[in-house]
Amino acid sequence: MNVLETEWWTLALPPEWWADAEDDSILVGDRDDVGCIEISTLHKEQGSFDSAELRGIAEGESSQAIDWKSVSLGDFSGVGGGYLDDGVAIREWYVASGAIMLFITYSCDEENRGMDDAAVDEILDTLLLVQPRK
Repeated sequence: MNVLETEWWTLALPPEWWADAEDDSILVGDRDDVGCIEISTLHKEQGSFDSAELRGIAEGESSQAIDWKSVSLGDFSGVGGGYLDDGVAIREWYVASGAIMLFITYSCDEENRGMDDAAVDEILDTLLLVQPRK
């Protein structure tokens, strides 16, 4: 396993997956180019994100009518759901731990829908919050 580490969180990646930092997000994909995970990090100045707030953000930000389900991804929890859009299968998660919120998407061609779901779930279950150094 390779560990992807940011200032705020870490993620364990199998050897056949790669990661790359973009402007405001991290891209993670498999070497077979089946699909791609994109992770954006948001910070709250004061207080913590709660489940009602995350659901409100998810419903407000998504352009699709998604049946949001409660999810836990490692140290993070929130809501997740999926939909099809113009031949692309998309899964979205809005999860938080304390004052850190992650917006995560996984997308692939519709014909590959479900192919990487188990691997993506396993990878996202390794999300850990980086503890502040004292």
